[in-house]
Amino acid sequence: MGKNDNKILLERDQYGLRPYTFYLKCMLGGVLACGVTHASVVTLDVAKCRSQAHSKSGKWPSGLVPSLRKIIVEEGLAGMRVGWVPTFFGYGAQGLFKFGLNEVFKDIYGNMIGGEENIESKAAKMLLWAAASGSAEIFADIALCPFEMTKVKMQVTLPGDANALPRSLIPAMRHMASTSVESKFPFGSLMPLWGRQVPYTMIKFVGFYLTADFVYDQLLKRKGLEKKDIKPATQLAITFACGYWAGIFCAVATQPMDNLVSMKGIPEYKTKTWGQMAKDMGIKNLFLRGLATRVIMIGTLTGLQWWIYGSFKNLMGFGTS
Repeated sequence: MGKNDNKILLERDQYGLRPYTFYLKCMLGGVLACGVTHASVVTLDVAKCRSQAHSKSGKWPSGLVPSLRKIIVEEGLAGMRVGWVPTFFGYGAQGLFKFGLNEVFKDIYGNMIGGEENIESKAAKMLLWAAASGSAEIFADIALCPFEMTKVKMQVTLPGDANALPRSLIPAMRHMASTSVESKFPFGSLMPLWGRQVPYTMIKFVGFYLTADFVYDQLLKRKGLEKKDIKPATQLAITFACGYWAGIFCAVATQPMDNLVSMKGIPEYKTKTWGQMAKDMGIKNLFLRGLATRVIMIGTLTGLQWWIYGSFKNLMGFGTS
């Protein structure tokens, strides 16, 4: 880490904020972390969304492997990448605010209580991490919502459905806007999105920081190694593992809201309330339908996101996450 980078990390104004270039670089890291990873697993997302939306009616299989097989047989490779463009741009925009504003709020809130580095209580640290990441996610989801609504509608539309949504981003969003009275586009899914993503992100960040702290504490106690003594490549491997572990808990905790968001893309549920949709799905299905696929997807996503973000920060001279 060079002298200039050390200066960026250590310089603080009266509100506890570092130079704006630090946050801009973190925002760029967030774009890469979220946009690339979500787009890379879009095939799993197609299978998950269709299973959540259509398995109860019998139009689509509930299992991951049968779902993927059906996509390949009926639509080929084109079906495996449905919605990847709104996924990339939407989650890229989300990542910009999720990771970038988390750093901003963490510094502001930390400054209010004497600085994060001076907090000794684990509970107080957890509260700080939860407050910062939750605050950031509120803005991140506003940026994500129009793209997420478009992506979900694309993915739950089955081959041969009447009034199928175009599979190109701009025409699809225009179509969504033209039916905004029914679809509530562009922010009709914002409340359930907040209900899914805010707790998801708080668990994601708190779980990651807690796990990473535990791992490095154990390495210090058992091997006498401080984080600074460990090679960056090894630190990043730890980052991925801690992110994957946190992602499992994220998936389980937010599964009900994820199911409801997927159901909203089906024509017969356009006019139903979220409560009515939950009742139709039933408690068991609300919590368990599509969960195995989502645990694999979110665990991998979260691990990769932290790895990409940590790699980018390290490349910028800020050290790994």
